[in-house]
Amino acid sequence: METIKIIEVQCEYRNHLLGTDLLHPRFSWKMESTERNTRQSAYQLQVTKREDQSFESPLWDTGRMETDQSIQLPYAGSELTPCTSYLFRVRVWDQSGNESDWSAAGQLETGLQRPDAWQAHWITPDTQQIDRESDPIFQLRRSFEIKGEIASARIYATAAGVYELYLNGQPVSEDVLAPGWTSYHHRMQYQTYDVTSLIQPGANAVGAWLGDGWYRGKLGFDDKQYTYGEHRALLMQMLIRYTDGTEEWILTDSSWRASIGPIPYSNIYHGETYDARLEQSGWSSPDFDDHSWHGVETVQLSCEPLISQENWPTRVTETIQPVQYIVTPAGEHVLDMGQNMVGRIRMTLGGAAAGTTITIRHAEVLDKDGNIYYGNLRPARQTVTYIAGGAEQEEYAPHFSFMGFRYIQVSGYPGQETEGLPLDAFVGEVLHSDMPSTGEFECSDERVNQLQRNISWGQRGNFLDVPTDCPQRDERLGWTGDAQVFISTALFNYQGAPFFTKWLHDVQAEQHEDGGIPFVVPDIVGGANSAAWGDAAVICPWTFYQYYGDRQLLAEQYDSMKKWVDYIHSQGEEEFLWNTGFHFGDWLALDASEGSYIGATPTALIATAYYAYSSRLVAEAAQILGKQQEAEQYRRLHEDVVQMFRAEFVTTRGRIAAPTQTAHVLALMFDLVEPEMKLRVAADLNDLIVSNDYHLTTGFVGTPYLCFALSDNGYHQTAVRLLLQESYPGWLYSVSQGATTIWEHWDSLKPDGSFWSDDMNSFNHYSYGAVGDWMYRRIAGLDKQPEQPAYQRIRIEPLFGTRQLTHARAAHESMYGRIESGWKMEEGRMMVQVTVPVNTTADILLHGAQMEQLSESGRSVHEMDGVITVDTEDDAVHITVGSGQYTFSYPADQLFQTSYTPNTRLSELLMDEQAVDVLNRHAPQLVQGSLSSMVSTSSLQQIADNQMTRIPQEKMQQIVAELQLL
Repeated sequence: METIKIIEVQCEYRNHLLGTDLLHPRFSWKMESTERNTRQSAYQLQVTKREDQSFESPLWDTGRMETDQSIQLPYAGSELTPCTSYLFRVRVWDQSGNESDWSAAGQLETGLQRPDAWQAHWITPDTQQIDRESDPIFQLRRSFEIKGEIASARIYATAAGVYELYLNGQPVSEDVLAPGWTSYHHRMQYQTYDVTSLIQPGANAVGAWLGDGWYRGKLGFDDKQYTYGEHRALLMQMLIRYTDGTEEWILTDSSWRASIGPIPYSNIYHGETYDARLEQSGWSSPDFDDHSWHGVETVQLSCEPLISQENWPTRVTETIQPVQYIVTPAGEHVLDMGQNMVGRIRMTLGGAAAGTTITIRHAEVLDKDGNIYYGNLRPARQTVTYIAGGAEQEEYAPHFSFMGFRYIQVSGYPGQETEGLPLDAFVGEVLHSDMPSTGEFECSDERVNQLQRNISWGQRGNFLDVPTDCPQRDERLGWTGDAQVFISTALFNYQGAPFFTKWLHDVQAEQHEDGGIPFVVPDIVGGANSAAWGDAAVICPWTFYQYYGDRQLLAEQYDSMKKWVDYIHSQGEEEFLWNTGFHFGDWLALDASEGSYIGATPTALIATAYYAYSSRLVAEAAQILGKQQEAEQYRRLHEDVVQMFRAEFVTTRGRIAAPTQTAHVLALMFDLVEPEMKLRVAADLNDLIVSNDYHLTTGFVGTPYLCFALSDNGYHQTAVRLLLQESYPGWLYSVSQGATTIWEHWDSLKPDGSFWSDDMNSFNHYSYGAVGDWMYRRIAGLDKQPEQPAYQRIRIEPLFGTRQLTHARAAHESMYGRIESGWKMEEGRMMVQVTVPVNTTADILLHGAQMEQLSESGRSVHEMDGVITVDTEDDAVHITVGSGQYTFSYPADQLFQTSYTPNTRLSELLMDEQAVDVLNRHAPQLVQGSLSSMVSTSSLQQIADNQMTRIPQEKMQQIVAELQLL
């Protein structure tokens, strides 16, 4: 019986890597075992050319390697040749000498590898015949003959613009909006497509549709055109390999033909118009007569920026049926998709007369009167127009645009005025970068589960090739600040390694000579160097490393990380204080002054806090990369910045000079106050929350860390109450208003049905969804150990803290395999279930457990299999285990003898929410079990006397008595 086996192999995060230019791609694998505490002790990896499926003569054979490394193993065989397919497989041995079978083979295929490998020319229609500035899309085609039996066919293609390829009348892939959006002047992706199955004997034809896309479409706040270049152009070469060993290239060159296509207009913001009367049937088939078409001309564009596809492709990942047909008070015919989504509508109709015009407008919400609301779109039209061709059956979805919407207003659909809109004629196609899902979270509160769904939908909608801020208005830009606050939540929920690899390479490409970082990447609007926004250049690579253990990306981004910190260091007259330049500050914080978007927290405090944080991360990155001298240099810089922060923003008695929630949050999260003063700062933060009736006032900077700052400093109950706050402002307020994605503003939709503002009011804006990171790591307790990244060493530490939640569970598909942490209260006992992948260990901290009352799968923890160590730690039992599935059980009432509440009798009294509210307002230190000497007996009696109208006197006197015993 096989005790250990390989369940998945990957190359550069993919099972099938098609078309890479990497010379040393990296391999990873996941294992499972029938035994607990299983570790890899050795592996053997083989790579061979695809035709050698038996691996009899591998190109690279590592032999048996005595190591536990199972992720990010770089290829070290003989040079990989361009345009070549390879297979790879692995087998492993565990610590007991058990050997696995060989894994199923993974696939790796190289691309062109070098810019000078491009033989094709960039082509565009003859500008004497077709105006290069015209709105209609271009159609390009050519025919070719197959001279024998083929073994394989590959297309390598890209465009200055966006393109779709067709071969013999069939699309060559499911990709949408290729080649994606990069910093085109520096980097442009090309795609590799396997088209072997589409080639036919004899005559063949290849064709392309070519639109503006991000390359030369109107983008940004100024509706600029020609952002990157005046010409739309196509570049393609097809490699055909025959079974006799010969090869043939089909290239874009002067032999191609060109025409205007059936899309008179397309734009990322404004939508698309499609005129089916202009279709040319069979235009990409070999027997099509293209004599009436025009010639093409070559365009002098460089191939130097071309790189193989790095990101996941954008694709349709889900389809959604409308849930409701509405006729609004204004007489609009509207379909409700039931979900705020990003993508397009696919429409079918039959028997419509030629020229019938159907218009679809897309919007996110209805106004308080029930009419569709377009105000927050600003100039973006988000409108699709379809002109019927008169066929018996017609079907259409936009090709070169996407919309953010839940509602669509339809006009002109045949019969809608008398019969309404048929729901089955409209389907929502969800578009985003096709990232595999890797995260799960659910708990006993369905409102929080909806919040988690909103977080996931917000990420899907805004991770469309770049991490955009919003998907509906005239913006859709890669804001650096949004990306850095959300990246940890994002990488938990979805496999984002290719996505952020591509985007971070663009961040580095767009970085200014002086080290400054633009507000948005790719940068089309100008503006740079705000704290918390520019810090994405440091925080994102570091977080990426924590999730994937990817030293290569960290090394690639290291110079960019340093340059950003060095840029800050060079600002102003105070080298350790950043108090110059423009900053977004705590953007959209609720404590902002009237008419301002920037919160009340001083921008110099925020800037200096991030200066300290980024310098620390650069020091840690340098240490990991073996750059000891630079690690010490940035450690000293970090220490100097921290000392300056304390001198400038912290009083000698431990008060933060700015009385805002965000100021306290940053001081705690970035370790900017003396350890002995953290209690004071944490208590002050808690008081700011409690005195605001358990509501937050934080914006983009403070919100992601707010609950961490509370939970990690003794105020987990307050953090949970914040999460569960349903009234404005709070995460569940939008849920209570029917939100299906995260809003840009806490009150994007006000309780009276009015809107915050038309100017900046996205209903799909993921930043505040960063609370997910805290939900997964603190409520469910699934966390990493920084010293062993990629979850090689896992920390399982659920914080229970309140009976408002009775169960929670999180799971994550890590580089090593599935990790799970779940707990539930059941019949007076706490049940904690943990799954640990092979080749990892987990430190499990069970708060409120006592060794003698703790069991695992019905046995004493001292008798359990898989245990490495067991001991007690403060109020918890600390168990270190190897791989396997574990179920721990212990009395639930022990939880209330922990630091979360002072003692058992008091905890019973504190089940009264009114009592908790009073005590958190007036004696939060006591409720959290610390600093009890700061509140006198007379003060406690005064609390009781003043609150008799809200809490029965007998109960309040009992609470006071219990507190006096502490």
